Amino acid sequence: MVFIILSIITLETKSASRGRSKMRKYNSPRIIHYTSSKRKDYYDHPDGANILKASHFDYEYFLGHKIKLICVAKGDPVPRITWFKDGVEIISHPFMQVSEWHFGKNQIKSKLEIDPARQMDSGTYMCQANNKYAIDTRHFKADF
Repeated sequence: MVFIILSIITLETKSASRGRSKMRKYNSPRIIHYTSSKRKDYYDHPDGANILKASHFDYEYFLGHKIKLICVAKGDPVPRITWFKDGVEIISHPFMQVSEWHFGKNQIKSKLEIDPARQMDSGTYMCQANNKYAIDTRHFKADF
């Protein structure tokens, strides 16, 4: 059995008094358990999809305001980012917009915005970056 600990998590917090965003890095261990060497080779492929930066896990929003989640990934070929809510792929939403930007030849940034936010928009969101070598995911909990 092989255990790997990854330890960089980037969090975005908003200061309530001034409304400014701050980016912080926290060292929090994330243990990945591989059941076989083939799985380890798949997920640790050097060209595999890898999420570099993502929004804070616990996102609180105000009703009527905007929900904004970001996901930045790299890989060769460029990963495809797919958004999910409560385990179901988001295909259409009346107030949702997904924007994507390509950086260099192997990075992509995706931003999910919901404006205005409603009660039914609370839940668990997930961004998934995948290419032919690997899949990486990040989860976000949105609550009002």
